[in-house]
Amino acid sequence: MDTPLLEVKGLKKYFMKKKGLLLQSGSVKAVDGIDLSVKQGETLGIVGESGCGKSTVGRAILRLLEPTEGQILFQGRDITRLDAKEMRGMRRHLQMVFQDPSATLNPKLTVRQILAEPLIAHRIEAKQRKPLIEETIEVVGLSVSHLDRYPHQFSGGQRQRIGIARALMLRPQLIIADEPVSALDVSIQSQILNLLQDLQKQFGLTYIFISHDLGVVEHISDRVGVMYLGGIVELSDKSELFRKPLHPYTQTLLSAIPRLDPDEKKEVILLKGDLPSPSNPPAGCKFHPRCPACMDICMTEIPPLKKVEGRLVACHLY
Repeated sequence: MDTPLLEVKGLKKYFMKKKGLLLQSGSVKAVDGIDLSVKQGETLGIVGESGCGKSTVGRAILRLLEPTEGQILFQGRDITRLDAKEMRGMRRHLQMVFQDPSATLNPKLTVRQILAEPLIAHRIEAKQRKPLIEETIEVVGLSVSHLDRYPHQFSGGQRQRIGIARALMLRPQLIIADEPVSALDVSIQSQILNLLQDLQKQFGLTYIFISHDLGVVEHISDRVGVMYLGGIVELSDKSELFRKPLHPYTQTLLSAIPRLDPDEKKEVILLKGDLPSPSNPPAGCKFHPRCPACMDICMTEIPPLKKVEGRLVACHLY
């Protein structure tokens, strides 16, 4: 059996609650015990509603946010134990594409300077930088003539291509894409998704693709992890998940996808209540206050993530 490129075991990220300058008792449990693995060359989609902790998972895996607890194994190496210098060297293999390129591209630098930054940081020789920069900008669908322009001179889709190029500069193995198309027009979204798939084939990339859009996740992912309030509730192959969701929360999400056929009859499941606070999650199954299939055991016992019909599901129904 092939060893996964990335394994995440018991990942937790808690934020202490603050009020003014004083720490208050308690914490916000943004990520509360995540287990997942990603194989070389695959795309794992992570989906869930706003506030479920999916972006925090991505940042914690890269240690842009320091995990509160858990292990992150990259090629079998526990990167949570690396010091700052060792982690800096590891970052050439692990990169991120952010949601809003306008906020992550330095407006005072040209595209050439932006793409040169990771090369300089990792001490790539000066004579190697120019051909690498020119090759990469063309790979993402822009031209060498764009290199001496500034970010404000590009459209949103072009800026995201620059963000992707920056992530590619060191030829990483794993890229975490955090809502990379949510800020773009629908017509541009498809172009960026197709670009990501082309780059995956060309460079043998592995993706963790984070999104709230099920249609986008279905298009690009091989497997899908569904998150609710800091935890994974279902992890499955894409085709099986969309064919027959097992967890009540996954069923609710999929029921809300718009259908192209107006004559197709499909029940939309409406959840009762609001998303609980991650600083005070409910006892037992975190979904039980909103679950249409809630049982007594759901109110007191946390369901483990267990194998059901070839996938992993955290639900007392199974």
